Amino acid sequence: MFRGRKGTIGLDIGSSYIKVVQLKDIKGGYELEIFDMLPLPPEIIVDGSIIDSFRLIDSLKELIRKAKIKAKDTIIGMAGHSSVIIKRISLPEMSEEELSESIKFEAEQYVLFNIEDVNLDFQILGPKEEPGQMDVILVAAKKDIINEYVSVVKEAGLNPIIVDVNLFALENMYEINYEIEPDKNVAIVNIGASTININILKGGISVFTRDSAVGSNLHTEALQREFNLTYENAERLKKGEPVENVSSEDALSVIESASEEIIGEVNRSFKYFGSTALYEDTNEVILSGGCALIKDFPELFAEKLGIETKVIGPFRNIKIPKRFDLTYVEEIAPIMAVATGLALRRPGDR
Repeated sequence: MFRGRKGTIGLDIGSSYIKVVQLKDIKGGYELEIFDMLPLPPEIIVDGSIIDSFRLIDSLKELIRKAKIKAKDTIIGMAGHSSVIIKRISLPEMSEEELSESIKFEAEQYVLFNIEDVNLDFQILGPKEEPGQMDVILVAAKKDIINEYVSVVKEAGLNPIIVDVNLFALENMYEINYEIEPDKNVAIVNIGASTININILKGGISVFTRDSAVGSNLHTEALQREFNLTYENAERLKKGEPVENVSSEDALSVIESASEEIIGEVNRSFKYFGSTALYEDTNEVILSGGCALIKDFPELFAEKLGIETKVIGPFRNIKIPKRFDLTYVEEIAPIMAVATGLALRRPGDR
């Protein structure tokens, strides 16, 4: 939408939209430089895999033109239970250098994929209460999936410099926009078209993560089945737009039923988290992704789970220049949470 100076961009490639955010470093924080998105047809990305790379490249080029992106350096994100594994593990205390050398060996017992087929990374969280032990977050991402996305982004004329994990991008975005309360369990729940990303933070530190292959496509599919609609008309109905021969009351009933299925999936993850001996229940949910924009979804979510639920504000502490349409930015902000977290990364970041 607006001309950006060169820098880095955060590019979130979802199954129904590609989103881009660019942030400028200013004194005491950040300023929004670029904010744009483009819808994707449902058959381009399926279950996190790129099915039609040529059309995705064309869509990325169109977004670059539309948003007038000048920067080449790009941070992209990965998600999905079938391509990324995140584990919080306990290891004997050692230095970062020592762990770098032994991470492959340590990871083998936790990673379901062939260890040669994944890229590994880790972050030491700090010592545990037991002497001589430390907490580590281990991340394994499938090389072939990473290469698919990196290749497409390069073909579109961009330079991918960091491949992040969407769950951690959400955590970065949360840190700059929200006050961290030491004893509070806050769940960031990102519900897109085809995935749910859950990151539960205690005192701002990730203690539980999970990706599920469920999302707002359930709404679309339910509407298509019930009213014999095309994908496009079902999407319009889901957004609250009128569609011929379908009453809004009938549509809402179908949407609510699909919402309950999605909420049930989140609830199973919360129950699993609550059942672990280490942690108590979740105190608050911050909701992001397209589902947060569906009429009455946040209220239904809070009611069914009995947890205080707020819709995410990824630009709460980011300066928005007057050239942007503030109403529009605030309206679709929940969809832009991952892209904003990615845009916070800088070259050379760990």
